[in-house]
Amino acid sequence: MVLFGKKDKYIRINPNRSLVQETTKRPEVPDALFSKCPACKRLIYQKELGQEKMCQHCSYAFRIGAYERLALIVDEDSFEELFTGIETTNPLDFPAYMEKLSTVRQKTGLDEAVLTGRARILGQDVALGIMDSSFIMASMGTVVGEKITRLFEYALEQELPVVLFTASGGARMQEGIMSLMQMAKISAAVKRHSNAGLFYLTILTDPTTGGVTASFAMEGDIILAEPQALIGFAGRRVIETTVREQLPDNFQKAEFLQEHGFVDAIVKRQELRDTIGFLVRVHGGRR
Repeated sequence: MVLFGKKDKYIRINPNRSLVQETTKRPEVPDALFSKCPACKRLIYQKELGQEKMCQHCSYAFRIGAYERLALIVDEDSFEELFTGIETTNPLDFPAYMEKLSTVRQKTGLDEAVLTGRARILGQDVALGIMDSSFIMASMGTVVGEKITRLFEYALEQELPVVLFTASGGARMQEGIMSLMQMAKISAAVKRHSNAGLFYLTILTDPTTGGVTASFAMEGDIILAEPQALIGFAGRRVIETTVREQLPDNFQKAEFLQEHGFVDAIVKRQELRDTIGFLVRVHGGRR
């Protein structure tokens, strides 16, 4: 009885305090304050990425949108967009595909996964294409194929070099075989452009995979890549399962491809504008 009679000795209650403990407020860190580098896994203060959005530790080039790329590369007010308003007819009647396209268009401000037009880079006139991975992973559908094909046809007519930034997760599954046919369609246009003695420059960005890699991405007269970009056809696990071998850690990275002769040069993002302008000029560019 003594124990129960003196329980206040063991449980002391402040009458001015609620029995429910208040949640301790902790300082909050805004979500957009830091980014984790996909290559070296280090946390990076967003402001340190700069306009080019490159990791200062390993030079990995973070993925950026087509309009961000445009601002970094072309001469001010020189870009004229071409071949807009082309729409797919959903050839396979894939469920909710058209609704998904509408949602992505509103989110990105793009009409499709590639931005095409005419521009000047350091005063050099070029036909320019920029693929944007934020648009259904820049998958290659019929509209992407049509826009790039028209870009090469326009460049052939105007006698312009083509500068194409590639980024893609591969063929667009919602369009099936129609998507895969774009590989041959674009390659034929590239060949006609090449036969006329015109220059074609590709810049491989992270990621460039699937049918895009197996066709026009690797058909440039000169092939550049951004540091640490993932470039390949099939996925790493698929290849390892097929060949039954452990692949190197840097397999399908831009540096590995350059070492094996698939990429001519790796260029940091802040140097791309000058490099492109120089290459276009020495390979027959005109003002």
